[in-house]
Amino acid sequence: MPIFVTLVYSARSREVVEIPLLLEPDCTVGRALECSGLLAQFPGIASASSGQGIWGKKVALSHVLQDQDRLELYRPLTVDPKVARRERFVGQGAKKAAGLFAKRRVGAKAGY
Repeated sequence: MPIFVTLVYSARSREVVEIPLLLEPDCTVGRALECSGLLAQFPGIASASSGQGIWGKKVALSHVLQDQDRLELYRPLTVDPKVARRERFVGQGAKKAAGLFAKRRVGAKAGY
């Protein structure tokens, strides 16, 4: 009896490719990638891949898939998250209320 797996890849921000796959039991992550045709559609995946995971947990290419798994392909980070956060903070300004404290009710305690 075949298993149903969803393969998800995001080539760019806010662009998601979702491919439903019917695979034979005991199929590995590597075999699922070959069957999907995604490597032909996006040739850069094989060389620039930052890994793969199932429901957000990293797995190896030899991992055996289960029915209803969501196989995710990760791309490398283009910006260090710490640097991006610092740049956003500088853009917001330190003197004005930013983030959670931007909408403060009159008479409310700080942070609520």
